[in-house]
Amino acid sequence: MINKQRILLMEDEEHLLEAIKLNLEMEGFFVRAVTDGKKALKVFKEEKFNLIILDVMVPEIDGFQVAETIRLENSEVPIMFLTAKNTSEDRITGLKKGADDYLTKPFNLEELILRVNNLIKRSMKGDELKELNSYKIGDKTIYFNSYELKNEDGTITPLTKKETMLLKLLIERKNEAVSREQILETVWNYDVYPSTRTIDNFILTFRKYFEPDQKNPIYFHSIRGVGYKFTDAG
Repeated sequence: MINKQRILLMEDEEHLLEAIKLNLEMEGFFVRAVTDGKKALKVFKEEKFNLIILDVMVPEIDGFQVAETIRLENSEVPIMFLTAKNTSEDRITGLKKGADDYLTKPFNLEELILRVNNLIKRSMKGDELKELNSYKIGDKTIYFNSYELKNEDGTITPLTKKETMLLKLLIERKNEAVSREQILETVWNYDVYPSTRTIDNFILTFRKYFEPDQKNPIYFHSIRGVGYKFTDAG
């Protein structure tokens, strides 16, 4: 029997809580539902979860504070915020608190389910990659922990932290288009807003490192109007 993916859901509106819980359970998830931040933190410390869904405006301790506390103990578990706050400032605050996704109310339950599935799928890929401290592309090997690229002849090319982070993100999402917004959230953390040209330059650098023919890339692709994609048959 396959173990169910476990979700911690914090929402203080009873009707919405029950509707979300029911729909997630119908999708095969196990859901632990709570109505305030104090209970959420207690349950989080006692049990293991694959995803945390937090309403922002709840009694006792709000969703932002809950996320901050969870992130001190666990930097990997995906966190999604549900909130009526929909300004870009609120969204950026949520992402800075450690959220992986941010869904504003009112929302479509089908969209929520899709986002939940995507976050859990992505976290499972991340779990697989966490065991890897290195990744080989062609005849070169990336070492994520030491920010190095080892060439076939044994020489080492140093990588910057941002180069390493972007490589890791694209490799984690292998064969998927990664949007510029996702790159901003993960690599730049919204501290600065790099232009499209800045990210393009990173991709051009990766092509110099890895592509046999830079004009006809087989690994690093720009997807017009969307973002970037890493493909690898290996």
